[in-house]
Amino acid sequence: MGSGLGRGWSAAVDVVYPPVCVGCGRIVGQHRGVCPACWATLRLIERPYCEVLGAPFTHDLGAGILSADAIANPPVFERLRSVAIHDGIARSLVHGLKYRDRTDLAAMMAQWMVRASDGSVAACDAIVPVPLHALRLWGRKFNQSAELARAIARISGKPYLPNTLLRTKRTARQVGLGATARQDNVRGAFTVPESGRAGLFGKSIVLVDDVYTTGATVSAATRALKRAGAGEVTVLTFARAVSGLI
Repeated sequence: MGSGLGRGWSAAVDVVYPPVCVGCGRIVGQHRGVCPACWATLRLIERPYCEVLGAPFTHDLGAGILSADAIANPPVFERLRSVAIHDGIARSLVHGLKYRDRTDLAAMMAQWMVRASDGSVAACDAIVPVPLHALRLWGRKFNQSAELARAIARISGKPYLPNTLLRTKRTARQVGLGATARQDNVRGAFTVPESGRAGLFGKSIVLVDDVYTTGATVSAATRALKRAGAGEVTVLTFARAVSGLI
């Protein structure tokens, strides 16, 4: 009887608030669903890709192949994994979460991120979000990276450490800055308080952010984690910018 009442209540809610596509607003079959037209714009990052930077290849170059960028400029983190290229519906989801307060999207996006992590979430010791500065967090009211990280931890059962990494330098917005300016902007922006160091020492960490662009922010955050004793760091984002397939 209880389940029948639950289904009835759910149906009544759907009449008042029908499920719509999270990308374009068309009616779909379930809440937080994506219509076929928007799904067609989702460019998932699947193998083959660079084992370190996760950059997609146009064809299979063999097991363990690295991109030229990963060879010429090895990152400070061990690997990067992302769900999709930052355009189409992927961009809409990121912007909805970040700028339109659609925190309800985090659970769906986190499920895709766990899948895209290539086993890194299952193998890690803890999940850490890229933090916002306290003043920016006060203005925005929530941290989109923390919403994703919290959902990933809930799905995977891994410890969630929201206060281990702090953003102590108030930086300018990265949007519109070039690669060098982005690096300068976030240099020394992150720190790990003494209270968080014990939980990091020798541990495998998944560092969560919404979008990977030049890598300046996650690189600065990774350096802070490793200075505090973290063993290895996997960067996991929902989307990533890609200038061209290799």
